[in-house]
Amino acid sequence: MNLSGMTKGIRGVVAAVNSADLTGIGMTSQRTRERLIQRLVDQGISNMAVLDVIRTTPRHLFLDEAMAHRAYEDTALPIGFQQTLSQPYIVARMTELLLANGPCERVLEIGAGSGYQTAVLAQLVGEVYAVERIKPLLDKARQRIRRLKLRNVHMRHADGMLGWDSEGSFDGILSAAAPEQIPEELLRQLSPGGRLVIPVGGESQQLQVVTREAEGFTTEMVEAVRFVPLRPGTVK
Repeated sequence: MNLSGMTKGIRGVVAAVNSADLTGIGMTSQRTRERLIQRLVDQGISNMAVLDVIRTTPRHLFLDEAMAHRAYEDTALPIGFQQTLSQPYIVARMTELLLANGPCERVLEIGAGSGYQTAVLAQLVGEVYAVERIKPLLDKARQRIRRLKLRNVHMRHADGMLGWDSEGSFDGILSAAAPEQIPEELLRQLSPGGRLVIPVGGESQQLQVVTREAEGFTTEMVEAVRFVPLRPGTVK
């Protein structure tokens, strides 16, 4: 898909989200969302496309009902299986870093979790290939993605450390879980000029951006973060 076609596709996905009648009330209302957007701006998020997508994406749908009233707090929230829905600032920051060099056509997401980061990416890139190792989380995420009519998302129950080799290479890879060392498989699946945005470490973690250059890989250390670990294998 060329840039013009991708832009039209993104507009269509945004329209699908906006027409879904998922605006929320009370603590999930638009006013509450606007306060979150202002907080993200105050923290340095400047990509307007990313901010607009976070503004319109109903984060409360990606949480169990008991937690939905906290959806627009700038904090990570539990989704079960010792996993979390990432803090909105982190979602915005990682997405902004992924797109810093321009639009992405094909993006691999490691650790789909609730599907929220998947939904954000789907409105900003051509195609999203999302891997999740925990089957019950993946099943719920698929339902939410379908409800939002996001048709450029492909999801798979698999070991995230292995990426999605059968789909070839990706011009962007984003991981929502932290390995102690970056898996070679993920580096191998990164296209020339592509960017991998990933937290790395154990007790102490750093958000890193790895870019594939002609001569190899360059790494930028961004900031200290705290993510769940990237584990091998799958859970049924």
